[in-house]
Amino acid sequence: MAKAKKKATKKVVKKAAPKAAAVKKAPAKKAKATKRKPNAAFMKKLTISDALAAVIGAGERARTEVVSALWKYIKKHNLQDPKNRRNIVADDKLKAVFGGKGVVNMFEMTKLVSKHLK
Repeated sequence: MAKAKKKATKKVVKKAAPKAAAVKKAPAKKAKATKRKPNAAFMKKLTISDALAAVIGAGERARTEVVSALWKYIKKHNLQDPKNRRNIVADDKLKAVFGGKGVVNMFEMTKLVSKHLK
């Protein structure tokens, strides 16, 4: 008695026919590209204290200009901590601005500088 070998049957898989009318999605609405208006409080000219004027120069400046000038001074004199670049290592001029602190976080810097603006 010989065993009959079973034939391997292949299943025929039919591919789905392409849809006759593809449903088109409505194009997404584009947001209007409007320019941001600067906040008037940041653009207001403020008087600078003597300690801050020794670092960035005298005269009236907007808060944004003061922070930009401070960052130029910090980068020019290489005062960022090399391991943690968010920390600023103050030199003698900056210690007067930072209230005697030797190392200040960059977020804390703006808080300390605001005391020198009127």
